[in-house]
Amino acid sequence: MLALENLAAFARALQRAGVPIDSARVALAAQAALQVGVTRKEDLRFALEAVLVSRPQDRAVFEAVFDAFFRAPGDASALSLTLEEASPARDQPEPSAAQRRAQEALATPAVAQPTHERSDAPNDDPLALRASAYARLRQADFRSLSAQDVRHMQRLLRDVPLDLPQVRGRRLAASGQGTRLDWARAMRWAARHDGELVRLPHLQRRQQALPLLILVDVSGSMAVYARWLLAFLHQATRKVPRSVFAFGTQLTDLSAAFRQPDTDTMLETVNRTVTDYGSGTRLGDALHGLLTQHARQLVGRRTVVLLISDGLDTGEPEVLEVALRQLKRRTRRVLWLNPLLRFAGYTPSARGPEVLNRCVDGVLPIHNLNSLEDLAHAVAQVVQH
Repeated sequence: MLALENLAAFARALQRAGVPIDSARVALAAQAALQVGVTRKEDLRFALEAVLVSRPQDRAVFEAVFDAFFRAPGDASALSLTLEEASPARDQPEPSAAQRRAQEALATPAVAQPTHERSDAPNDDPLALRASAYARLRQADFRSLSAQDVRHMQRLLRDVPLDLPQVRGRRLAASGQGTRLDWARAMRWAARHDGELVRLPHLQRRQQALPLLILVDVSGSMAVYARWLLAFLHQATRKVPRSVFAFGTQLTDLSAAFRQPDTDTMLETVNRTVTDYGSGTRLGDALHGLLTQHARQLVGRRTVVLLISDGLDTGEPEVLEVALRQLKRRTRRVLWLNPLLRFAGYTPSARGPEVLNRCVDGVLPIHNLNSLEDLAHAVAQVVQH
C-alpha cells in the first residue's frame, strides 16, 4: 500500500519543481492511488498525472520527478529520495530542463516532522512558503523583479511554451484520408501486388506554423520588457518561421541574432547590434522603413505580426496610421502586446496608443509570467476569428 506520507512527499517534490498543486489535488491523488493500486507502476503514473498535472508544460517535469522518486522497476512502493540515486550516470547525456528541475526539487526533500513537534504557525511550513513565492513570481511585473527573482524567472522562462495555431499549407503530403487520391503511389503499390489495388492512398495539405513578424520596442520605457520578451521569444519560437526587428528611433534587423542557438549569446549580439537601445520611439518611421526596405520579410497573408510596445510614440500619428494600415493589408493579423495593460484603469488616450488601438486586430497584456503563458491561447483566439 502506498503510504500517504510518501504521496505527500511526492507532491511536495512536484511543487518544488514548479508544478502548481494544492491540497485538493493531493486528496484526489490519494483516491486515484487507491483505485488503481500500486502493483503496476505505469498505472500509478498515469493515475497521478491525471489528477496532479493541469498544464501541458508540466508533463515533462512530472515524468522526471516520478522517475526519480519511484525508483523500483516494477513496484512503486519502494521509494528513493536521494539526489545521488535519482541523478543520471556521468556518461549519460546532459539532462533536460525538466530533469534539472526534478533534480533540484529532490536535492533538498522536505522531511515531515512528527505531529507533536509541528508548529501551528503558517509561516513554519516550507512548502507553503515555496508555493507562495512561486505564485508571487508568476504575477510579478518584469520591472519589479529583484536579483534573486531574476535568476528564478530565467529558469521558469525556459519552460513556457508558445504553441501557436497551424494552418494548411500549399504543399501536399501523404495521408490516410483526404479528398485527393495519390495515383502515383497507388500505381507503385499495384505494381507490387500483380496489378491489384490493395488500398487507395490519399493526399492532403500539410499543416504548417504561421510565420511570425516580431517587432520589439527598445525605447527607454520598454527596455526591461524588451529584454525579457526577446529572451522568451528566442526559445519559444525556435520551430516557427520568424523575422525579428527592434525599433526605437530607427529599425534594426535582429533575425541574424535570433539564429544564435544560445539565448545569452543572442542577447549579447542584440546589445552590440542595437544602437538606439533606451532611446525614444518613432514607430511610424520604423514601420515605413520595414515596408519599403524589408518587404521580403513579410510572408504575405499568412504572417502574424507581434508588435511589442507601450505605444508611447513620439512621431506623427498620421504617419503611424498609414503605415499600420499598409502593414495590415499585407499580413494576416497585427497584434499589439502592451505591458501597460497591467494597470486596471489603463485607456489608450495618447495619440500613439489611440492609433494603435484603433488599427490593430487585437491587444494583449505582456508584463509577467502569467501573461506569457496565456499568450498562445490569446493569439489563437484572435487569429482564428
